[in-house]
Amino acid sequence: MTITLLQLWMPIVLGSFLAWIASALIHVVAKYHNSDYQEISNEEEVMTAVRNGSPKLGIHTMPYCTEMSEMNNPEVKEKFEKGPVAILTVFPNGLPNMGKLMPQQIGFFLVGCILIAYCATQVLTAGTDFMAVFRFVSTVGFLAFGWAIIPMSIWYGHPWSTTGKYLVDALIYGLVVGASFAWLWPG
Repeated sequence: MTITLLQLWMPIVLGSFLAWIASALIHVVAKYHNSDYQEISNEEEVMTAVRNGSPKLGIHTMPYCTEMSEMNNPEVKEKFEKGPVAILTVFPNGLPNMGKLMPQQIGFFLVGCILIAYCATQVLTAGTDFMAVFRFVSTVGFLAFGWAIIPMSIWYGHPWSTTGKYLVDALIYGLVVGASFAWLWPG
């Protein structure tokens, strides 16, 4: 018998909540992401330079090129050789707005769990045994929550160790979502 998304509302909600709790524990208790970011020794000087550059909110690159062909320009090549080569994300001034960020993170898990549930309805039927549901949903959960992080190391210079930690996070999220779905899977 086919399963509908509506029948999976409980594992979707529980999986989203448990993934969010796991994320909180990773970032507040385990804190293994604290080493992902490094201090700049002349932070004040760099902050002043960025502030004086009046950057708009968003992502900036240094050196800046609008087209890849500009990298053939000797002046641009020199800037790349001289360095630094960087990607800078500029946020709004002030402390992070947790009242805005937390619901967005919960929404990330909720939408992810809805997409995972959709995939499960295409493959699994009512009465599928616990381990089959767990394996399938955990795998799709890992892919949904983590696989897209890899290009951040390939193209944007994120250390592979950081990407590895985010893949561990995705595995944890996938496992808790998989367990939620397997436990509450319609019989």
